[in-house]
Amino acid sequence: MKRITLLFAALLFVLSVAGTSFAASKVFFTKDISPAGIMAVYNALGRQATGKVAVKLSTGEAGNTHYLSPALIGELVKKVNGTIVECNTAYGGSRSSTAMHRQVAEDHGFTKIAKVDIMDEEGEISLPVTGGKHLKEDVVGSHFKDYDFVLVLTHFKGHAMGGFGGALKNISIGIASSRGKAIIHTAGTRDSGSIWYDKQDDFLESMAEAAKAVSDSLGNGKRIMYISVMNHLSVDCDCDGNPSAPDMHDIGILGSLDPVALDQACVDLVYKAPDGQSLIKRMESRHGIHTVEHAEAIGLGSRAYDLVNID
Repeated sequence: MKRITLLFAALLFVLSVAGTSFAASKVFFTKDISPAGIMAVYNALGRQATGKVAVKLSTGEAGNTHYLSPALIGELVKKVNGTIVECNTAYGGSRSSTAMHRQVAEDHGFTKIAKVDIMDEEGEISLPVTGGKHLKEDVVGSHFKDYDFVLVLTHFKGHAMGGFGGALKNISIGIASSRGKAIIHTAGTRDSGSIWYDKQDDFLESMAEAAKAVSDSLGNGKRIMYISVMNHLSVDCDCDGNPSAPDMHDIGILGSLDPVALDQACVDLVYKAPDGQSLIKRMESRHGIHTVEHAEAIGLGSRAYDLVNID
């Protein structure tokens, strides 16, 4: 009996090192891309956004129209009495300074549904990264510390650098300050200058590590939840002011308490779609799935999931 117990303990250790999770995370799904659909996913998650709530989303670059519509998310944002939060970009563009970023947020209709906070307007703070290969810290907007809970609303789509933009990108690059974004993009080798970096997997791994730092800072993931909308599925990000037109059908809304499972489920649904070839090519050309792989390996979540249809 003792030998069997020891063997089982050894097996658990090997599987944990390999990043294997015994329990699949729940991912809730609806085809109903509407305010009612997004509310249904929120309610299905069984976790209430309480206290001072930050709603993390992308306000979208000027000229882009694929970002999450305020009409779609407004009811949920108001229900949680949320503040929409963003940080300035590191690549220039119309959101590289607070004043311009606020103007874009207003032009895109976000100030009509909630207060908008550019979190690095007054500086930045450092969050520790544990178990990372590249990053020791994640540099985020200083206002991040003012919030009790984060509701992550993500428009899932392609991305020129990451392959795809999902929940993991939204809380890593999205919550990082302008300088913090440069640190992630260059896997900790630079904090300013060009964000183009020739070691792609190191960049993807750094996104996962920064995402884990954010989750860890929120009660080890207990004060954060994730909803992703799969519509306007362009190969380009909402940060692109002239994105390619979507060439596949909308899919639905997904939600989870596990960002790794959520991103994996979104990727899988693209592969299952009959018209997802362009987005699949974009994801594979950037090795995008590696962000999810590394996030699981460092303990942020599980790629194993149960997709629960709530329609």
